[in-house]
Amino acid sequence: MEYRKLGSSELEVSRICLGCMGFGDAQSGQHSWTVDEKQTRSIVQEALAAGINFFDTALAYQNGTSEQYVGKALRDLAKRDDYVIATKFTPRTQEEIDKGISGQEHIENCLHQSLKNLHMDHVDLYIYHMWDHHTPMEEIMEGLHRVIKAGKVRYIGISNCFAWQLAKANAYARMNGLSEFVSMQGHYNLIAREEEREMLPFCASENIAYTPYSALAGGRLAKRRGETSKRLEEDAYAKFKYDRTAEMDQHSIDRVAELADRYGVSMTEISLAWLLSKTSAPIVGATSCAQVHTMIKAPDLQLSECDIAYLEELYLPHPLVGVMAQNGKQKAGNVV
Repeated sequence: MEYRKLGSSELEVSRICLGCMGFGDAQSGQHSWTVDEKQTRSIVQEALAAGINFFDTALAYQNGTSEQYVGKALRDLAKRDDYVIATKFTPRTQEEIDKGISGQEHIENCLHQSLKNLHMDHVDLYIYHMWDHHTPMEEIMEGLHRVIKAGKVRYIGISNCFAWQLAKANAYARMNGLSEFVSMQGHYNLIAREEEREMLPFCASENIAYTPYSALAGGRLAKRRGETSKRLEEDAYAKFKYDRTAEMDQHSIDRVAELADRYGVSMTEISLAWLLSKTSAPIVGATSCAQVHTMIKAPDLQLSECDIAYLEELYLPHPLVGVMAQNGKQKAGNVV
């Protein structure tokens, strides 16, 4: 496994990050296709054995059970200094706003619950899950700096924002002696490339690690025509993101399959090798040990410039989807 520094931080992470959204109680939370604690442990064990040391979860995943399962597995299977754990917090709820809970209090409350779920005294990377349009950015940055100074967080990252938002937040932090975001986690893969417009060039210029989620588009970039899976059938959120452009995207997916045949590898390896040529550490989910065995091969696959151009050639502009579409609407609503 190849390793590199995460942006300007001192965290040394594997080029593949194990995404943990697929872990947790399937009866509790947004997803019905997640795996139980026993299977989570097996997958985490396989990942560690393969050299993966970077794990990404969130308080929101299956009502905290993802954090609980992942934390227990890591505590049992590895020394604390041998892995990097990232988790995320979401914006304040309306109930919290009505009760007068500040942004700083919200951050501390969320972090306290995550540390309790993980049974850890600190997290390596604490990620602002999505932009909070109802809380001043300054308050968020000051709250995040405070938990770093308290020793409960080593570094901070951000997810699901626009380049101007990241630039504004880090500029404020720099001007006021606060901690800056060292990583950006965004929606980026071969059939969702809108981040290439501003975010990727900005991160490269600022030495901010870009760690894309939905690396395989919910499994679409790993499946040939007619192939399916439990997640493909039951992941309503992924359907919401990808079904509208499925016909257009299929042409690019077919080229992934074509290159996989040419190289004698899996579609997963082709899709991730492309991402690895663009970003720091793709976040790749797994619900089986076999998927771990496949994803870890990607860093060894070097695509040529011609291969990359061939994979990218048919892409057409896409509308923003999911959290980023909501982010854009929130901003538009504020302006109006």
